[in-house]
Amino acid sequence: MGEHPLCRTTPLLCMDMADYVGCAILMAGPRQMNQIDLGLDTFGDVTQAPDGTLKPMDQVLRDVVEEGVVADQAGVHFLGLGEHHRSDFAVSAPEVVLAAIAARTGRIRLGTAVTVLSTDDPIRVFQRFSTLNAISNGRAEVILGRGSFTESYPLFGHALDDYELLFEEKLDIFARLVRAPSLTWSGKHRAALADQTVYPPLAPSGLTTWVGVGGSPESVVRVVRQDLQLMLAIIGGDPARFVPYVDLYHRAVAQLGRKARPVGVHSPGHIARTDEAAREAMWPHYRDMFGRIGRERGWPPVTKDKYLAEVEHGSLYVGSPETVARKIAGAVTTLGVQRFDLKYSTGPMPHGELLDSIGLYGSRVIPMVKEMVADHTVSV
Repeated sequence: MGEHPLCRTTPLLCMDMADYVGCAILMAGPRQMNQIDLGLDTFGDVTQAPDGTLKPMDQVLRDVVEEGVVADQAGVHFLGLGEHHRSDFAVSAPEVVLAAIAARTGRIRLGTAVTVLSTDDPIRVFQRFSTLNAISNGRAEVILGRGSFTESYPLFGHALDDYELLFEEKLDIFARLVRAPSLTWSGKHRAALADQTVYPPLAPSGLTTWVGVGGSPESVVRVVRQDLQLMLAIIGGDPARFVPYVDLYHRAVAQLGRKARPVGVHSPGHIARTDEAAREAMWPHYRDMFGRIGRERGWPPVTKDKYLAEVEHGSLYVGSPETVARKIAGAVTTLGVQRFDLKYSTGPMPHGELLDSIGLYGSRVIPMVKEMVADHTVSV
């Protein structure tokens, strides 16, 4: 990787990640567990109608609003909507949908999962979120990222060759605006700014800003450099694999003199009354979605055995409320994180099943996780 100032002071932070994994696990000590927040994420996956056909996107968007209302009523702490620009996901303008949910809810915090900052204008993103934060009475959050799909790059006239620098520059602008309404800035990929004030300004409480990271040490250090909050996307494998990234975050915080902020995790799952019901309900939709994406990316077909292995040992949180709660509590305790967001929609799962999962998550999973973490009763 390219040299970063941390490399000159602590080589461990910039060594090969395969080596760092072993060192970090050996050095990891007891993890401070504070209050845990539990949220939900969706990309607005296009769902099945009762007759088995796919619903039109306008109905899917109305369903997402209803899901947000149910999540608020169930006591879920946060709802995140992902931004995509492809046929299998209906949400391309998450802030508009979030505003509709804000008008019908009173407690749940509302944000994205993620906003593809690389292909948007950071000032416009800031304005949309400062507006959402105002109309929701301070309930807005934003998770910024580069996105796991690339459709937005040609759609908005950006080159994939600029993938890294686009995000670096735009994140810098956004991070400055979160702290002050005026800025002077110059870079390569947008016009320079000279003592420019951006409206509407944030209220004194500010705007909680996360950066979504998929597993890059450079990205973890960037989050610390910008003094923002780290959200780890863990979509496969044992979540303990990400212990080194959490340790890297805290080491970078110490060396750069930053304040340690909450760290979060995002992973997919589904909840039903029993383990068998949850696994069987999710499997065909998981198979279809990952099969479609796999064909695009050259992955081998997903098998049910691999799916069940991921449920048992990996980062699929699928099962009864008790099973999912124990698995979430184990992950957050192992990683020492303060936030867990469950991606509750996977492929064309019917809207009714998603509502049931949301209700069980809020009414049963969240209380159990909080109790398990507080009592340190989880075996990890």
